[in-house]
Amino acid sequence: MPNRAMSRQILTFAAVGVVNTATYYCLYLLFLTAFPYLVAHVVAFVLSMIGSFFLNARFTYRTRPTLRKFLLFPLTNVSNFVITTAGVYLIVDVLHAGSRFAPLLASAAAIPVTFVVSRWVMLPGAESGSIA
Repeated sequence: MPNRAMSRQILTFAAVGVVNTATYYCLYLLFLTAFPYLVAHVVAFVLSMIGSFFLNARFTYRTRPTLRKFLLFPLTNVSNFVITTAGVYLIVDVLHAGSRFAPLLASAAAIPVTFVVSRWVMLPGAESGSIA
């Protein structure tokens, strides 16, 4: 059972995730007008990940953003990227469900893994159940 500080982090992480997802999705739709869906997905993903780093550093983990953390932060999204990219491909090319909402559907499964890895990057040395 998470303590209060951990619960706050989880809720803030979720709120940042909503903002990040909205940013990603708006960028995806914008880039979709000029690029194939996978290019639009990758570019929007990278740009929103940069924003996510700074929002999570400031609001979720209340830690100073450093170059080391910034360079490690993409690790938090490797599983997210693989799962969402495979999901987008599956939804669009295999299920033929269309590219407009595919990223939103594909991203849900990666959220818990992303939280655990981002916490490890942003709060190095913190135990999994404690708050730094």
